[in-house]
Amino acid sequence: MTAADDLADWLRLMQTPGVGALTARQLLSALGPPRQIFQASHTALLRLVSATVASSLLTEPDSETQDRIAHALEWAEQPGHACLTLDNPGYPQSLLDIPDPPPLLYALGNAALLRAPRLLAMVGARTPTAQGERDAQAFAQAFSEAGVTIVSGFALGIDAAAHRGALAATGAQAGSTIAVLGTGCDRVYPPRHRDLAHAVAEFGLLLSEFPLGTSPSKGNFPRRNRLISGLSRGVLVVEAATHSGSLITARLAGEQGREVFAMPGSIHNPLAHGCHQLIREGAKLVETAQDVLEEFGWDAPLSAAEPAPAAAQDTATDPAEAPECDILRALGYDIRDFDDLSARTGWPADRLGARLLELELQGHVARLPGGRFQRIARV
Repeated sequence: MTAADDLADWLRLMQTPGVGALTARQLLSALGPPRQIFQASHTALLRLVSATVASSLLTEPDSETQDRIAHALEWAEQPGHACLTLDNPGYPQSLLDIPDPPPLLYALGNAALLRAPRLLAMVGARTPTAQGERDAQAFAQAFSEAGVTIVSGFALGIDAAAHRGALAATGAQAGSTIAVLGTGCDRVYPPRHRDLAHAVAEFGLLLSEFPLGTSPSKGNFPRRNRLISGLSRGVLVVEAATHSGSLITARLAGEQGREVFAMPGSIHNPLAHGCHQLIREGAKLVETAQDVLEEFGWDAPLSAAEPAPAAAQDTATDPAEAPECDILRALGYDIRDFDDLSARTGWPADRLGARLLELELQGHVARLPGGRFQRIARV
């Protein structure tokens, strides 16, 4: 039997109606490889599955299923494409250690990243603050320049910032990024991430347990979270509300024996409350990338662990040294609206508006929806 025949059997198993990941693992554990499952007696199958599923396993796939299998086989033959089964040497060992590894993974890009020695997940809000997004990208770049591969979920906000930061890393030992999808590997969701998907596929890895053609579905995304944490040594939550899906990933990480890290924020920022909750529950507080690198004993280049000399020089020209620093002092690191700032500084509206625009153009202040503003810290 050829490798293609073997893969076709795995694809058929996972395309059988009524066979999900759990049922597939039970069948594989009891009966062996997929070919032996299809050759088992009806009686033997009834000990493991319902009569309906047993009949489906013993019936040749219909033409539609055969077309899907053929399409997947053709897809897997293309350069940079792979279907990794539980018995494949390239299947990530880290996922074999979790309670519910997917029987089949679709990979697009550099599948060798699944065996990288340093894997860290970064997750957070889909609608982060400007500061949170900036932090996620800067930390991801610092981690990547220390040889760490960043794992995230390809969602809007913090996930996308983490992927971009990892891809922006330079240096001989720069890591990369793995995007774990809630769709098929041939679908881009959200659509605005099309360019990012191409970049990750070229320089990192797109990974999914869902069959090709799978559209985004609400139930898929919490399910993929166990793979984000399972692949990684630890999970860093950058910004998250108290009911964020990122907290699900953090909980799964704890259950899988992974480390959990959280980045604190302002008590007035709802997107910091989830991180504070994690810290109260025992997550490690993170203020710098070095905090995580030291926790794992991952040696980092000096540039990734300490501010570059240029950043120190910039401080001399920071607006905080000028008389107008009243605005930045009034902002602190909380989110404030225009009227609040006017009351705190005592500045007239026209002068305050003009100076806020200058600070925004200089990259010191971010303008948020609803006429609100936030100071951007230097990481």
